[in-house]
Amino acid sequence: MKPVRYFHVDAFTHQVFAGNPAGVCPLDQFPEDALLQKMAAEHNLSETAFLVPAGETYRLRWFTPRVEVDLCGHATLAAAHVVFTALKPKTNVVHFETRSGTLTVRRSGELMVMDFPARPATPAHAPAGLLEGLGKAPREILKARDFLCIYDSEDEVRHLQPRLDQLARVDALGIIVSAPAQASDFVSRFFAPRAGIAEDPVTGSAHCTLVPYWSKKLGKKELIANQVSWRGGEIYCTDRDDRVLLAGYASTYMEGQIRLG
Repeated sequence: MKPVRYFHVDAFTHQVFAGNPAGVCPLDQFPEDALLQKMAAEHNLSETAFLVPAGETYRLRWFTPRVEVDLCGHATLAAAHVVFTALKPKTNVVHFETRSGTLTVRRSGELMVMDFPARPATPAHAPAGLLEGLGKAPREILKARDFLCIYDSEDEVRHLQPRLDQLARVDALGIIVSAPAQASDFVSRFFAPRAGIAEDPVTGSAHCTLVPYWSKKLGKKELIANQVSWRGGEIYCTDRDDRVLLAGYASTYMEGQIRLG
């Protein structure tokens, strides 16, 4: 098998060493799923994006070190960055065919704007492991794909020290914790131990749930979000009812080749 191009991209940041790192592998065609999973595990990033050209669009898939996921924001932003800077530098719009439908990313100056499906959450009860894992009870619990746990203050979210062994008992891809912010509109963190991710640095897909919630709570359609992980990242968000726009920057840290044999 010929060498595979590989890009290591930091998403939702102006500069390397911040935001959320993703692997991006442009391919001619998808090999067997087991090989894609092994590659993602070898990279050991929260997600690796694999993209294959399909006419004027690309087919796009995302793998954590353990599983394939149905939607990933930062790896989509990273994949678009690779298209715009390395694969098709003269284009300003890219369409990805995914398990979550067609996702469109547009250039707006240095920003890239992703058009994603909204995933509003509804009230839920705490399942086994959630409260034990968080260590501090939230004032509100909701669920879409992920559990959404709302706290009163940014400091509470920043200072949570979750027990990942307990959160791994929760039947969901991940657990979002969020609160109103001091310098932006809201903050969040994201834990997904079931998917092999202790804490994700910046999680675009979580904002498909966060944006509808905070848009309604704050009475705003345009929001600025900060994910307050140890790396941190900023997302510029727009609520469009059944869709959300998520905008951010990306920086290439590394480009190379993967040799599979």
